[in-house]
Amino acid sequence: MARPTPAPAKEPGRLKQMWQVFQMTRRFDGTIVLYLLLAFLAPTGAGIVLAVIFGAGNPVLWILYIVAGVLAGVLLSLIVLGRRAEKAAFSQIEGQAGAVGAVLKSSLRRSWTGNEIPINFNKTQDAVYRAVGKGGVVLIGEGPRTRTQPMLDKERANVRRILPEVPVHLIYVDARDPEATSLHRIVPTLAKYKRALNKSEIQAVSNRLQSLGKNGLPIPKGIDPNRVRAPRPR
Repeated sequence: MARPTPAPAKEPGRLKQMWQVFQMTRRFDGTIVLYLLLAFLAPTGAGIVLAVIFGAGNPVLWILYIVAGVLAGVLLSLIVLGRRAEKAAFSQIEGQAGAVGAVLKSSLRRSWTGNEIPINFNKTQDAVYRAVGKGGVVLIGEGPRTRTQPMLDKERANVRRILPEVPVHLIYVDARDPEATSLHRIVPTLAKYKRALNKSEIQAVSNRLQSLGKNGLPIPKGIDPNRVRAPRPR
């Protein structure tokens, strides 16, 4: 007699997921409770003040102001929790090889495209990643600037050779360099660049750069770039 198929594990509810995110964030960010309290109390307090000023003598209006303030506080708290949780998650992988690729895979906005696989790397696990978006082409060096600078200069020359009119920006990511861009600041940094490409141009530039990369050795997803070897001749 066939054994009954065990029921699939039930996924945790939304509230339980939020509690788990909060617990994870609190382990790496001791100020999260303070930030959440401020995010909730500020709009709620503003709603109460508005209710006292404009809702005197009108119970319905008084209630609406307070409810609006509480809802705004809850929404702001969720936004703060999400951003602090993302920062805490990135802090756990900062300094590891491939961390920039993880950010480009999971956190880019719709106006940007990127690849978790580096377009250039060396034996010391320094790498260069590329993102294309409204600000143009951004090359991101992962590792000490003294070692990633030559690779960035090479990739910038390649981009300018085939796309001379497209702006090219450089970002340096190194956990040991206080002047470098940290992982959680990559996406906000991309958002600061002045718009230079529209949606169709972004796609065209991305396709052109992808075709350029096909001339080199392909790197399968999930493979350590330092262990890639050329195929043996038949």
